[in-house]
Amino acid sequence: MSVLPIYIYGQSVLRKKARPVKTPSEELSALAADMIETMRKANGIGLAANQVGDLRRIIVVDAGVITESEDVPPIAMINPEILNRDGSWSIEEGCLSIPEIREEVERAEKVLVRYHDPALNVHELDADGLLGRVILHEIDHLNGVLFLDHLGAVKRKLLRGRLNKLERGEVDVDYPIVGNSMPATGTDFR
Repeated sequence: MSVLPIYIYGQSVLRKKARPVKTPSEELSALAADMIETMRKANGIGLAANQVGDLRRIIVVDAGVITESEDVPPIAMINPEILNRDGSWSIEEGCLSIPEIREEVERAEKVLVRYHDPALNVHELDADGLLGRVILHEIDHLNGVLFLDHLGAVKRKLLRGRLNKLERGEVDVDYPIVGNSMPATGTDFR
């Protein structure tokens, strides 16, 4: 497993819609494992393939950390789709691709998601609370949507200066990144 660089705000891959995965492969399983390793290195609880420069519909979620259960492994979700949403709640969100910025976002409280594992076996999961929120956040990434898009125009305008700094690559994080001031390193827009 290896740690992949995370693409930060301003990189075009974050605004592109990911394509469905049609066939299982060892490379797909390796990518999912690398994404889990990357998420953990960055102290994240979720990561979408767009965030590591790959345009396949893959997300990983650290379900054990979210549910505070050490025996629950991270989940790799291939081609995830929301079948049902219920309720509404608002809490502060952040994003590994938008470091140093956190804002209140309203999302569904409960979701039913259908997804495939890396072998493309189908699963369904009822997720509520933080787990459901992380799944919704990461599926948004697969559709080219950032949590900032859920904010009002005034709030986005107030964040503009900080976002401009991110676009210039002016960020201090302890994980590898790809920004406008640094080239991609080994990752492509597949």
